[in-house]
Amino acid sequence: MKRRSLLAGAAAFLATGCSKLAETGPVSSLLSSVEDWNKGLHDLLGRRKALAPEFSLEDISPVFRGNGTTDPQDAAYKAHLAAGFAEWRLGVTGLVSTPLSLTLDEVKALPQRTQITRHDCVEGWSAIGQWTGPQLAHILEMAGVKPEARFIVFHCADTLNGSAYYESVDLVDAFHPQTIIAHSLNGEPLPVKNGAPLRMRIERQLGYKHAKYLTGIEAVASLEEIGAGKGGYWEDRTGYQWYAGI
Repeated sequence: MKRRSLLAGAAAFLATGCSKLAETGPVSSLLSSVEDWNKGLHDLLGRRKALAPEFSLEDISPVFRGNGTTDPQDAAYKAHLAAGFAEWRLGVTGLVSTPLSLTLDEVKALPQRTQITRHDCVEGWSAIGQWTGPQLAHILEMAGVKPEARFIVFHCADTLNGSAYYESVDLVDAFHPQTIIAHSLNGEPLPVKNGAPLRMRIERQLGYKHAKYLTGIEAVASLEEIGAGKGGYWEDRTGYQWYAGI
């Protein structure tokens, strides 16, 4: 746990304290180098495939706060919310053999995993919650990820400053057993503030990687043509690391 805390603290420092400097050439190169070091260290220690700590029902936080977007104002999202997400679809596209378009009921009908884990935010707060949903690996296996795919991109319904939120991971994290598409928090349907109706749980990484309001999953060979090419909304705009392992 001590080593986990040190890595989380280092990642938080790099993502927040250095963000104002990240646009300069030398600092941008330094951040990239440290990100590679962090990822390499996790690989060396085998932690990217190890399970994140799981907790008991008694450990669940009394309040699991929302963060970032907590009430999307997109008209289409508002319509889905009013209809109880009856027509919500999760698309699985890109480098797959069988593209999918799953309803919320179909997502809930898949084999489910429930896990109680700690969410660590880059802003310095943490909370423990119980999440339920299918493993991303199961859905990717249904779609048949092609050999040339290297990354999985998560597309979202919420927008910030006019740009759609997105995130991405490599195949190691995509196929990790604790990487799930959550539709429930603490035994109840996911609240809007926490990403209803679907959100990612990437338990080996910091909170900004856990994309909310999930609409699409795309398998790609490169991140260069997605957004500004750095693999995520915040990564495109700040010094946030693409790999935010803890």
